[in-house]
Amino acid sequence: MFEAVVMICAALAGEPCRAALVPGYEAESLEACEAALAARAVEGAVCQAAGGALAVEEVAPGVFVHVGRIEEPDVGNGGDVSNLGFVIGDAAVAVIDTGSAAWVGEALWRAIRAQTALPVRHVILTHVHPDHVLGASVFPGAEVVGHAGLARALAERQGNYLESFEREIGLPLFLGTEAPEVTRDVESGTLIDLGGRVLELRAWQTAHSSTDLTVLDRTTGTLFAGDLIFDGHVPALDGSLRGWQAVLTEMQGLDVARLVPGHGGPVLDWPEGGAPVLGYLDVLARDARAAIDAGMRLGDAVQEIGISEAGAWALFEAFNARNATVAYTELEWE
Repeated sequence: MFEAVVMICAALAGEPCRAALVPGYEAESLEACEAALAARAVEGAVCQAAGGALAVEEVAPGVFVHVGRIEEPDVGNGGDVSNLGFVIGDAAVAVIDTGSAAWVGEALWRAIRAQTALPVRHVILTHVHPDHVLGASVFPGAEVVGHAGLARALAERQGNYLESFEREIGLPLFLGTEAPEVTRDVESGTLIDLGGRVLELRAWQTAHSSTDLTVLDRTTGTLFAGDLIFDGHVPALDGSLRGWQAVLTEMQGLDVARLVPGHGGPVLDWPEGGAPVLGYLDVLARDARAAIDAGMRLGDAVQEIGISEAGAWALFEAFNARNATVAYTELEWE
């Protein structure tokens, strides 16, 4: 397989460059790729052997998941630290989350092309966090769908996200990465028809984040939960503790065959798969209230809140203190 690429380089002369995918020119032969470029020229593009695709697993008919590493983003993993997916209908493909950088989106594109030639018409983003959204620009012509609050949240945070992830992932891998532009808002819920299968999208109240969105494939009963559900990776609280508890309690009643978490998995039974996250949140709430009632200062309280969960989760040290801070500051005004 061959594909078209363009070289993108850092601003300063002598800085590293990266061959970035130009989607839509995939071909079985070099000659066919070059013929496609001749017909639809792209300045600076050349054809070469196709790059690597993300590993994906078909968790249900037509439903594919890539499992990211349970690690902090860094140069070694290139930011491949979150679960991504796609669903293939009779007429189109929908992508669900796109990773931490353009290179991840490109590798996801190749994984899709290994399964189908159907157009990718929808890119659905489950929430604002950069490890789920920064590969979205790779999918030309697709509508970018998110929670009604996503565009504003991205506008407020994208500068910091781009700066921090460039530093963590490093050049040249991060080159060509930009924040997505949301083109379709979901206020409460909406349906997306892929031809022969319908995706049901639901926007939730502030929980894990202020922009949580779930995607249910009605055909197979597969629910993409984004970071409302973590598996193995300690939950990360960037929204509302009480809101997250309420959302998970409501989600317990959903009739789904399997659930794809934002990290871990690739699939969990439901509702059993949500019990560890809800249990962790309950511990945060219990410990935070106890610290507040005891008159503990925040700096001292965060050293104790949630500590009993340390052995149950990966990356506990990286996230628990921040979770404890959010829990304490929210609950002290109850």
